[in-house]
Amino acid sequence: MKPSDPKAAPAKAAKKADDDMDDLFGDDDAEPAPKKVEIKKKEKKKVIAMSLVMLEVKPLDSETNLDDLAEKIFTLTQDGLFWKTEFKKEPVAFGIFKLIVGFSCEDEKVSVDGVVERIEALEDMV
Repeated sequence: MKPSDPKAAPAKAAKKADDDMDDLFGDDDAEPAPKKVEIKKKEKKKVIAMSLVMLEVKPLDSETNLDDLAEKIFTLTQDGLFWKTEFKKEPVAFGIFKLIVGFSCEDEKVSVDGVVERIEALEDMV
């Protein structure tokens, strides 16, 4: 056997380095595989669908006190029903005024038709 040539060892190492440079898609086992990162999703808040409703309430006659009528309407309560704190009086004709009231409601809990029916139930004033 021939003893190994000391000049041949650096030449083999240089040739291997050149091969690595030319192999663009080669596997490189020296780097560890990337760790999978688990991302925790934020819990989204449930969106509550709400409606804003304005109603025109016409009194039974011209003698009906609209301030008292508004107070009675605001006493109608229900879960998910939020009355606006102000009301407005507008003229209709011949000295008769109508009352404009507003409320917001959660669509899943409150029916607008149900609120209108409860206001119409005030038969002595509406």
